Amino acid sequence: MKLIAFDFDGTLSDSEMTVLLAERAGVADEVADITERAMNDELSYAESLYRRAELLQGLSAADVEAAFDEVRIRPGAAALIERLQAEGHHVAVLTGGFERGVAAALEKEGVEVDTIVANRLPTDAAGALTGEADGPLIEGTKDDALADLADEVGVPLASTVAVGDGANDLPMLEVAGLSVGFAPKRAVRPVCDAVVASMFRLGKVFEGYRVLPKED
Repeated sequence: MKLIAFDFDGTLSDSEMTVLLAERAGVADEVADITERAMNDELSYAESLYRRAELLQGLSAADVEAAFDEVRIRPGAAALIERLQAEGHHVAVLTGGFERGVAAALEKEGVEVDTIVANRLPTDAAGALTGEADGPLIEGTKDDALADLADEVGVPLASTVAVGDGANDLPMLEVAGLSVGFAPKRAVRPVCDAVVASMFRLGKVFEGYRVLPKED
């Protein structure tokens, strides 16, 4: 068994949750700029998330739900997850994004992962965003999250696979047994064992590294 850890926004999904929320809050340009700076390693992820969450303060419960309802996983992602699980692998999502959006997107496709490690946007009594953020992957890093999960499920770190695209994925990509960049940012490419731009190609990489058997 291997532990397969996916980033979500920009990797397993082509949606960007904070951008979808920001569009409904009228702060899309400000949030997109902060996101891009973080993904290119110009801001720490924690600083960028706190800044983005603050801009979303007051967004209503209805708008939050509508934004998360727009989150989608990439074509072929559900089938690949199911194929990995059928081979006995533990599939996880490790994301600085938000648990509600991840769960909603997976549910739409009728697929589940074994573990979700994600952040949250607290709400007030009326369900509006407070402008705060909390969760394990704000100050915490994905290498520690990957190591902790590997220990929990009894998989050596050398038997882990990490798939990501941005600077906050670098820690787990650097320590995983196999590191795959999914249309990665420039700063991420040097640490990747392979680079892909579709779930189909990712499946082929997994076959090449014997994570999955070759399909006829």
